[in-house]
Amino acid sequence: MLKMFDGVVLNCIYLLFPLAIYLIAATYSKNIDQKQKNIFLDIALFSSIYLLFRFGYRIFSIYPMILFNIPLLIGYLKHRNITSIIISFLLVFYYNYTIGISYYLLIGEYLLYYIIYNFIKKKHNSFDIIFIFVILKSFIMSFEMFTIFSPNTNIIFNFITIFVMLSLFTIMSSICLYLLNKGEEIIDLNNTIRELEKEKQLRASLFKITHEIKNPIAVCKGYLDMLDYNDTKKIKKYIPIVKDEIARTLILMDDFLDYTKIQIEKEEADLYMLLEDTCDMTKPLFKKNQISLDFEIPDDEIYLDIDYNRMKQVFVNIFKNSIEAKDKSKKSNYLNIEVVKSNKEVEIKIKDNGIGMDKKTLDRVDEMFYTTKERGTGLGVALSKEIVNLHGGSIKYQSNLGKSTTVTIKLPIIN
Repeated sequence: MLKMFDGVVLNCIYLLFPLAIYLIAATYSKNIDQKQKNIFLDIALFSSIYLLFRFGYRIFSIYPMILFNIPLLIGYLKHRNITSIIISFLLVFYYNYTIGISYYLLIGEYLLYYIIYNFIKKKHNSFDIIFIFVILKSFIMSFEMFTIFSPNTNIIFNFITIFVMLSLFTIMSSICLYLLNKGEEIIDLNNTIRELEKEKQLRASLFKITHEIKNPIAVCKGYLDMLDYNDTKKIKKYIPIVKDEIARTLILMDDFLDYTKIQIEKEEADLYMLLEDTCDMTKPLFKKNQISLDFEIPDDEIYLDIDYNRMKQVFVNIFKNSIEAKDKSKKSNYLNIEVVKSNKEVEIKIKDNGIGMDKKTLDRVDEMFYTTKERGTGLGVALSKEIVNLHGGSIKYQSNLGKSTTVTIKLPIIN
């Protein structure tokens, strides 16, 4: 009895191991389609048959290999007709070679399975088909037992043997089918989650595009609102800035076509030139909102290995947030920029005396989609942090509600 139990366990392992590999491969393969899944399943079924033929344990000495039909049944239940036909021929040759059953009898048996399956597959579920297969097998086994294998053996013993084998086959087939169906449900769930993640990334990228394009458009609108068509001097001054912002918008749109990751192209640039450029560009907006901009350009230069447009994008975001955080209850509002240089890095501190943030908002300030603005997307700070991190730097926010906010950016310098 113990030896029989060991044989059942071993055969189950030979059956289930290739199917488990199929499920794992299908789960972790990216962009797998139905055709590829079918190929994996076919390989698993042929592997199960090979392992059973090569190492399978003969549980009963009289009719030893009924469990070998389970891959065939699974092939039918998963609508792998060609695979099932090939497995049928393999079983015919194997049974004839190992236990000497006539080719004609075996071909007739497996042809009957094929015909019955195609007749009932649209009318019954998988477990009904297993039950029908067991009924057919019971008649065929009874005929073979009483006419070929043991015609002189006790009738009751033969019936008990047939009952035990068919019960074992039914249980094992149901277990294999159940595990396979559950595994494929997990695959479908995993694929659904993967698609949702892709959709989430796409949605986040679209939000980023919207947010970042809005900044240069807002700058353009600000200059156009201040433009006096009769003032040639202003026209000559503002139109190039508007053109630059439109060009920057086009660059942003091109960059965001690859929505999975922000790309940067570093080049040597002077930090003070970058800050001066950003201040000159946004100075009219600060003036319009009655916010004083305090930044003195020192004589020395600090060179960084940066993407000029990307870092300009970061500073525009910070300046724009300072304007929107203006505290109208205060008599004067300001934005102060301080640069501190050390041996290996430079620290840029941008401080305003706006409305500030409470601890809850400060803790979530760089969290994507989190915003306290009525029409905000919650992506500006997250995007700025991502850009600074790609430059090997860091960005930190400090704030006191009703008093001030300080943004500290650290970037490595070129020695």
